Amino acid sequence: MRSPWRWLLSVTFIASIPQAQASGWNMPVGVTDISRDIYGLHMTIFWVCVVIGVIVFGVMFYSLFRYRHSKGAKAAHFHEHTSVEVLWTAIPVVILIGMAVPATATLKNMYDTSQADLDIMITGQQWRWRYEYLGEDVAFTSNMSTPWEQIRGEEPRGEHYLLDVDEPLVLPINRKVRFLMTSDDVIHSWWVPELAVKQDTIPGFINENWVQINEPGIYRGQCAELCGVNHAFMPVVVHAVEEDEFEVWLAERKEAAEQEAMGIDREWELAELMERGEAVYRAICSSCHQPEGQGAPPAFPALANNEQLISDLDWHIDLVVNGVSGTAMPAFRSTLNPVEIAAVVTFTRNSWGNDTGDAVQPSTISGWIAQ
Repeated sequence: MRSPWRWLLSVTFIASIPQAQASGWNMPVGVTDISRDIYGLHMTIFWVCVVIGVIVFGVMFYSLFRYRHSKGAKAAHFHEHTSVEVLWTAIPVVILIGMAVPATATLKNMYDTSQADLDIMITGQQWRWRYEYLGEDVAFTSNMSTPWEQIRGEEPRGEHYLLDVDEPLVLPINRKVRFLMTSDDVIHSWWVPELAVKQDTIPGFINENWVQINEPGIYRGQCAELCGVNHAFMPVVVHAVEEDEFEVWLAERKEAAEQEAMGIDREWELAELMERGEAVYRAICSSCHQPEGQGAPPAFPALANNEQLISDLDWHIDLVVNGVSGTAMPAFRSTLNPVEIAAVVTFTRNSWGNDTGDAVQPSTISGWIAQ
């Protein structure tokens, strides 16, 4: 049985849908029960404020007009009126309680992460998101896929400029999904307006949130925390699918992960590593070191014609695997698998004039990670 405040929010929500659809000024209605409760709460309090404003300003303007000096009005002189003082204290208290009850109930529901059907670890990284389906052996990194040609103004901007990714977070509808959120470097904020989820990811802490999506679709958001120079290039894309479709997708990802693990022990050809490495570089590295490896010194050194990179393979591998403390260069040992690290190291050692001829094998990277 729905509580009275839920009925009130539902009525306000339904009455406000035409206005929300007709105007881009209001907050989105969303596709979860929580988002609709928030929208209903927002509109309820908005109309309460409108009514208060109309009454207060109506009385004020009527008094200014009706009792103006030019009409000969004389100001009354009185000091205390117990009934009036009780009234103007009681009415605001009643209004505040009336707003606090549904707001508190909505907040309580927002923070209830119990009885989830699926747990997902979300890790913020400069400047991408890593998703791990806990207990399913499926994990991947989501990077912005908007072409740099659009960012530099060399091509027309697409419909979802700065809001496209290579790997969206895939979720089933009608299931409660719990998010465990943290960060590997600085504070980020995972925000998808239509899901009514906005949660900070803080290094060393794990925050919780949850979602249960009612409708299939693609829902977009962004990092809502100023997290560094490429903050604008850290979008969030959630692809909500039917439950059966999600199970098929999950099984395919598990199979792909198994195939990737098998690739660690085989010998890769240079051409294979270069093709795979170019894709990894464009998705992960090009935002800092630039698409042609020219970098943005001094923060992001050039990789093209980099003498230390060319001459010292061990230094190069250690740089990618373990990162550089105190700089923007993260450790990729937990972000990329050995095949991806081997491929991107090989690519950068054989591109833009760095013609070393080295073909770094995944088995070599696996040994570095195990150290």
